[in-house]
Amino acid sequence: MTVPIAIIGAGIAGLSAAQALKNAGKDVRLFDKGHGSGGRMASKRSEAGALDLGAQYFTARDRRFVEQVQHWQDEGWVAEWKPQLYNYREGQLSPSPDEQTRWVGVPRMSAITRGLLKDVTVNFSCRIAEVYRGQHYWHLQDTDGCSHGPFSRVIIAVPAPQATQLLAAAPKLAAAAAGVQMEPTWAIALGFEKTLETPMQGCFVQGSALDWVARNRSKPGRDEHLDTWVLHATSQWSKTHIDLSKEAVIQALLGDFAELVGCAVPAPSFSLAHRWLYARPAGSHEWGTLADADLGLYACGDWCLSGRVEGAWLSGQEAARRLLEHLE
Repeated sequence: MTVPIAIIGAGIAGLSAAQALKNAGKDVRLFDKGHGSGGRMASKRSEAGALDLGAQYFTARDRRFVEQVQHWQDEGWVAEWKPQLYNYREGQLSPSPDEQTRWVGVPRMSAITRGLLKDVTVNFSCRIAEVYRGQHYWHLQDTDGCSHGPFSRVIIAVPAPQATQLLAAAPKLAAAAAGVQMEPTWAIALGFEKTLETPMQGCFVQGSALDWVARNRSKPGRDEHLDTWVLHATSQWSKTHIDLSKEAVIQALLGDFAELVGCAVPAPSFSLAHRWLYARPAGSHEWGTLADADLGLYACGDWCLSGRVEGAWLSGQEAARRLLEHLE
């Protein structure tokens, strides 16, 4: 009997590791507390269409990831996004000279993780509370008290604060994860019946509660009847207002948006807010993955590298590589 490998977390890092292990002929089982895949790459379905509330786009710099993105493009999961970009600072809007190539999932960000889910067994809506070792194998306990296993090895691909608890069987790894600070982000979406009279499709904001503004329909493959916008608050503002009601967050950020967009902003016909408690790591690390190969316990995620989508994917690859290396 071959004992499968468990992966906790079906975001980019977990699915990257799963893909690499499956390519090596390994039996993999995924667990995720959400109703669907994607983690911070997830898209929210709403009456205004699918909205990317988390990662807005991603870039590719590492050769391995560039090749991977090329493959996703061939599959039709991603396309290049060429927005009219602006900077806003000291009350002034100016076109951004930024020439960076930006990629988005089509028809929404979650198309990538959806594609990666093919041929992978996932238990959705299953929150793992504990990872413990039996006599020979690993077992997982979920918050409903159900046990899953046996597993030969476990990869934990969730944000650092959640990984800390699940790494209890490997105190050194748990301590490393506990030292990673993750920052929150309040995200809101606004929909307008009438198209706002601005050429802006994306904007990097300074000196405001806002950090980023994007016109969702400017992304390829989006089919929307409203002019929808996604706004991200700064980590600092989000931290200070972490317990604010969603209505109050929408009101506050709508005011800042109206101030910077440079045209009349009517009352939106649609709005929603989402709080990302662990939006991004406060700093970058060079771990790639945290590993105790003898125990068979690994952790990966964007927080093990750069905090970017690319970092999450590379971290998942590294976890799988280290695991396979130890099997040889």
